[in-house]
Amino acid sequence: MAKNTKERSFDDQMHWYGRVWTAIALCLMLLVPLFVAIYFQASPGARGMLIGAASICIIYLPSSIVEVITYAPMLGTGATYLAFVTGNLTNLKIPCCMTAREIVGTEYGTKENEIISTLSVAASSLVTCTVLILGVLLLAPLRPILEAPVLQPAFDTVVPALFGALGYKYFSKTPLVAVAPFVCMAALCLLVPAAASQVAVLVPVSAVISIVAARVLYVKKKI
Repeated sequence: MAKNTKERSFDDQMHWYGRVWTAIALCLMLLVPLFVAIYFQASPGARGMLIGAASICIIYLPSSIVEVITYAPMLGTGATYLAFVTGNLTNLKIPCCMTAREIVGTEYGTKENEIISTLSVAASSLVTCTVLILGVLLLAPLRPILEAPVLQPAFDTVVPALFGALGYKYFSKTPLVAVAPFVCMAALCLLVPAAASQVAVLVPVSAVISIVAARVLYVKKKI
């Protein structure tokens, strides 16, 4: 009983701190364009802001909701708040969290996984900020190198290569589960080439397809 109460208290504290710091972060993010608009005395107007916000929400609001549902069980309470505030989940936070969990050997839903996930996301965020600061300071001398045509194919394939390397570890364990999302996503990208760039939408959809496929295979005793 005491253990359950302590666990609830830990989760409640994490949610409280997460909500408070998320609200603070959102306010700080909104203050930047507000101060810029006030300083330069330029504003798009209420109508322009509503149109812009509506167009963004139509695209990103559904995928954001699905991402929270998909990634929250994997990340845990603390890492979820931290990851969604700092962003770049698909490219950095999720691969970093998965790698750290695999190295340590923690299981989903445990307090050990909660701690490892939070530490890995925090480390990823600090490294990202450090790289961005160095990138801003060194952007001018490195710009000709980074914009070299010979490097563009490498930058275009970083994310697929990263997820391919991380995914193989899981695909090899249950290859039948990987067939359904692979076939569906490949068919979708072939029929609608523009969909290939919508990674934020395709990843959660693939996760849902994988869950359904795993359930069907489990019922049929194929896995």
